[in-house]
Amino acid sequence: MTQPELDDTDREILRLLAENARRPYSTIAEAVNLSPPSVSARVRQLEQEDVIRRFTVDLDLTQYENRIHVMVRLQPELGKTDSLRESILETPAVEHVFTTAEGEIVAVATPPRNTVGNWAQQYLPLTDVRRYDVQLLSNAAQSAYAEGTESALKCANCGTTVGEDGLATRVGGSLQQFCSENCETTYRVQKVKRNLMLRV
Repeated sequence: MTQPELDDTDREILRLLAENARRPYSTIAEAVNLSPPSVSARVRQLEQEDVIRRFTVDLDLTQYENRIHVMVRLQPELGKTDSLRESILETPAVEHVFTTAEGEIVAVATPPRNTVGNWAQQYLPLTDVRRYDVQLLSNAAQSAYAEGTESALKCANCGTTVGEDGLATRVGGSLQQFCSENCETTYRVQKVKRNLMLRV
């Protein structure tokens, strides 16, 4: 399967949706300098290409139920990684399941605090597991849009991180991010000067 080709506008739409999946398309359209129907079409395309898998609510059960975050590392028996992973995905309280390149399974769960001592033995499918380890997590946070250290948008003019009050505009046909209107104006003026110098 070939990887979808995303442009800067797609990436900005994804960032805005990752921050707030309920953000209106009209607001997104204003930020990326497109019409709301164009944003809707791009989002639909991203869904068809499985870049956007689903829109969901990210609940932290530890905030309103007596639960605790745990991480479980499991070493499955040879040839059992896929079936074990599917079984763990269906286990109560399991929120995320990862498979490492070595075939180890890592799960993050939020079992009830009063059952954490025997939760793994009671609920996890351990018959195909060689060894497992349960660790309490002191904190769990999720990035709005993780793409390595380069995920933060930088101002095209001054290089500072663009915040929520920043703007995205097209300059010379390409989408550029600016931290303020002053930076946008400065960037446009400098671009005009560069173009004039090239013509001389």
